[in-house]
Amino acid sequence: MAPEDFVWSDAFISLGISDMKGLNDLITFEVNGQKIQVHPGIETDDILSSGVSIPLDTVSSNEEMDFSFDLNLNGSESLLFAPMGKETTVHLNSTWPDPSFVGNFLPAHHETSQQGFEADWKILHLNRNFPQKWTGSNNQITAATFGVKLLVPVDEYQKNMRTAKYAFMFIGLTFLSFFMIELLNKKLIHPIQYLLIGFSLLVFYTLLLSFSEQMAFRYAYLISSVATIGLITSYTKGVLKDKLQTGIIFLILVLLYAYLYIVLQLQDLALMIGSIGLFSILSLVMYLTRKIDWFSTFQLPGSTDKNSEAPPESGETKEG
Repeated sequence: MAPEDFVWSDAFISLGISDMKGLNDLITFEVNGQKIQVHPGIETDDILSSGVSIPLDTVSSNEEMDFSFDLNLNGSESLLFAPMGKETTVHLNSTWPDPSFVGNFLPAHHETSQQGFEADWKILHLNRNFPQKWTGSNNQITAATFGVKLLVPVDEYQKNMRTAKYAFMFIGLTFLSFFMIELLNKKLIHPIQYLLIGFSLLVFYTLLLSFSEQMAFRYAYLISSVATIGLITSYTKGVLKDKLQTGIIFLILVLLYAYLYIVLQLQDLALMIGSIGLFSILSLVMYLTRKIDWFSTFQLPGSTDKNSEAPPESGETKEG
């Protein structure tokens, strides 16, 4: 299409903004060094649903347009770009330490640290699935967007939620510890005692949530875990009446809660550390129980082995 065929009086630039309430300042938009007033709303919703428009009626048709703008936004969780040019080059840098690169194209180069991140994209028009120019709507533009999502680090409520997800595993491991002591030392623990220990483990999560609303998570976790470990240890001492076995339970609980706290602080390695921990615990249980005769352990009182020889009836004698 020839430049003279364009209706420049009706041409405009659209800037998509999903949440207009996040704007803090007026948008300063310049085209070829000329400041142009920004209008609210989108002239057409063929591509974008909300944002602002910049009319180009004052721009000459024979000029190459070089535009720039300043945008001050609050509350944005992501920034996406659409590769509209024949060659789209994007350089991003931020002090945000937890970026997640999303969209149809990943950055060609990026660096991430606690001080922030930098990322570079270079997208050719041949990499996308829509032409350089068209008329009407084109829904494929949204599928070709790329950019960065600003992840929020794990806060107190997220840590409480992650802690609760480990509840089944921790209650099971604690019961397993008592069962191993009961099995290896031939001491019976009543189901009611197991039930009370389970209740004390559940109270830990209530304490953690209530304390974390009033103080930092690490202090809330320390207070809740110390209270729970102290309660279970003192109760175990009264039940087992053995200092060595009580010390073993105390050490197991300290290791479990320390291990849980470490897993909660991790983000990228949480799954790997959790899997290694479970594998190590399973290996230890298998090693400690490798010589146990489970048939004789769970044999009912008064029952006899099917393969054992029945005693001779009265009046009969066994022949040599």
